[in-house]
Amino acid sequence: MDKLIVVGGKQLNGEVDISGSKNAVLPIMTATLIVSGNYKINNVPDLRDTRTMIRLLKIIGAKVDYTNKTLTIDTRNCNNPSAPYELVKTMRASFYVLGPLLSRFHHSQVSLPGGCAWGPRPVDFHIKALREMDVDVKLDKGNIIAEGQPKGGDIIFKKKSVGATGNVLMAATKAIRKTKIINAAKEPEIIALGEFLIKLGAGIEGLGTDNIEITPIKNENNNIEFDVIPDRIEAGTFMIAAATIGGEVNIKKIDCSHLDVVTSYLKKMDIDVHMNKNNLFIKSDGKYNAINIETSEYPGFPTDLQAQWMAMMIKANGDSTIKENIYSDRFTHISELVRMGANIKLKKEIAYIGGVKRIYPAPVMCTDIRASAALVISALSADGQSEISRIYHIDRGYEKIENKFSQLGANIKRVKS
Repeated sequence: MDKLIVVGGKQLNGEVDISGSKNAVLPIMTATLIVSGNYKINNVPDLRDTRTMIRLLKIIGAKVDYTNKTLTIDTRNCNNPSAPYELVKTMRASFYVLGPLLSRFHHSQVSLPGGCAWGPRPVDFHIKALREMDVDVKLDKGNIIAEGQPKGGDIIFKKKSVGATGNVLMAATKAIRKTKIINAAKEPEIIALGEFLIKLGAGIEGLGTDNIEITPIKNENNNIEFDVIPDRIEAGTFMIAAATIGGEVNIKKIDCSHLDVVTSYLKKMDIDVHMNKNNLFIKSDGKYNAINIETSEYPGFPTDLQAQWMAMMIKANGDSTIKENIYSDRFTHISELVRMGANIKLKKEIAYIGGVKRIYPAPVMCTDIRASAALVISALSADGQSEISRIYHIDRGYEKIENKFSQLGANIKRVKS
């Protein structure tokens, strides 16, 4: 098992290119199952999760090739509408095949999802919505078995859900009648999925708003090329790292509009941030005042950057709080940060952070994708050598993160444990 050896205390300087979005490409990969055809998807990151999704598509019957950041997917001979536990347990995004398989085969069998160790992310919203679309959904021996052609109507979410919005979008593309999603997720990744479905032939209005209306596909397009959007979470991670550790970093190949909330908080802390459409320059001396945040659905502060922000706040001047409004149990990184000298107290969904003058090197362990990034940031802030184990979590969501930090002058390397 690999681990990272990190020697901190050195500022970051230089340029870093951001990869394609993990959270955008995974549902788009499953959407190729809806219409039998050939697909070319560009700017695909080389991640543990994308490789897992490739394996799942092959089990369903697709032919897949991944070369030079480009996926070619042939779904013409798919004949196995199921997602086994062996794959789904390692990646919750596997659950995205539920909607596409229903659209194409009017049948799907998908194991209940696993993935990161933190917190329950219930699939109740998915199941309730599909039942409202007149799909017969039942649980049998740990599998969700869904039968029937979805029927359109009004799907109302009590709480915004990216996953459920995505699954309903895909199920609605071949439904009987139009579907309207009320209180839909507005994330850029949902917009990207919707744009892909439009290329398939669906009529979709309201992407990026609270209400999305889907008209089923009439004329199928089964030969599509599509470019994946930049990964705003990876970009935000490097923004926070540069602000925390200090230095001058140019973050390239991004969509700055996806990062408005992160940029605004950094500017409130008097950290120098300049941007144009696809590049963002950040300059920091690694010294800043504490500031409170709370996570919320897009366009609010992303829950996927909460851990990284905490790594910044532990060495801020003053006290701060972080309130987690999306996933109440997403705080497994706290115990590892405390091992590095952090002063953090957790009460319910609020972390109370007292800034400390020094971060100490320590052996620490990754618990999920974003917690892993927080540990890297803290290790790079520490004065000395840290070891970060269980980095397969990092590999699920960050493409060669040690190489990108090395390009910025960081002393970080991957070794076999």
